[in-house]
Amino acid sequence: MKLTALFLTASATLLCLKGKAQEVSFKTEYIGNSGYYYLPPNEKPKEKIGDGKGSAMVYQGAVNIPLSMKSNKNNRSTTWGIGFGGAYVALNNKNFKENMVSEIMNLQLGIYHLRPLNDKWSLRASVGIGIFTPSTDFSKINFKNILGSGGIVFIRHLNPNLDLGGGIAINSSLGYPMVFPAVYVKWKLDGKFDINVELVEGLEISAGYDFNEKFKLSYAIEMNGQVALLEKDGKNVIFSHQYIVTGFRPELKFGTTGFSVTGMAGLNLYRPASYSDRTLKGVFASDNDYYFSVSSYVSVGLKMKF
Repeated sequence: MKLTALFLTASATLLCLKGKAQEVSFKTEYIGNSGYYYLPPNEKPKEKIGDGKGSAMVYQGAVNIPLSMKSNKNNRSTTWGIGFGGAYVALNNKNFKENMVSEIMNLQLGIYHLRPLNDKWSLRASVGIGIFTPSTDFSKINFKNILGSGGIVFIRHLNPNLDLGGGIAINSSLGYPMVFPAVYVKWKLDGKFDINVELVEGLEISAGYDFNEKFKLSYAIEMNGQVALLEKDGKNVIFSHQYIVTGFRPELKFGTTGFSVTGMAGLNLYRPASYSDRTLKGVFASDNDYYFSVSSYVSVGLKMKF
């Protein structure tokens, strides 16, 4: 199955699964230059697409503002809040015979609600709207670039370190409302050495060590991505850009201010980037597995919690 389908699910539940605290974050990512390949569905060897190659710069930011919060005896809060997220991607593609998307802008705004149902269960829900376009020119935005989304997830608190949940996510990526499954996994072991697994906004797996209160070093695997909705050859299509990266991730915390700086240096393991028809068949098609191969990866991020 294409990562496109997974990302469309994630985009529908993005605002639903944000953190509980007020938070502002920004991250810049560089994905190094590599060749462009096609993986046939019949498991034949991959094929290189001419001399096509490319790199990418990604800029992402998010703001979460709780409007009201009330904690219970288990320190789980009932929260109403507003979330805003944005991403801009500059794709430096070279030597392609067909036109490729050169930039992507994603903007999302929504309302989220978190509520404990009892000692073992919680509910998280959201409703929002987003703009997914291959341009930063707002005059070119139309209804075809706009998605409505929502989601509801029921979360089981199995123990203090492990939460598992499931529900539904709804978005209009195909031009009409579609229901996707939503999965929530959060597993964390605390201490000087910690392990964290999250399937919330994409995928994150990390193992880290706290050297002191100010510095932490982790090894992580992350999956993220962006999409653009556009018209190509008279058809409504989706251009998806996803990436799976791994590397060492240092984090520097500045006392009790809530401000921290993170970075990551390692490899981009897999970066699918291709068009698919804006239909259910197109999203799940197995004949458009086009991707950029392994390359270098670095990122720098800033985060402030209030």
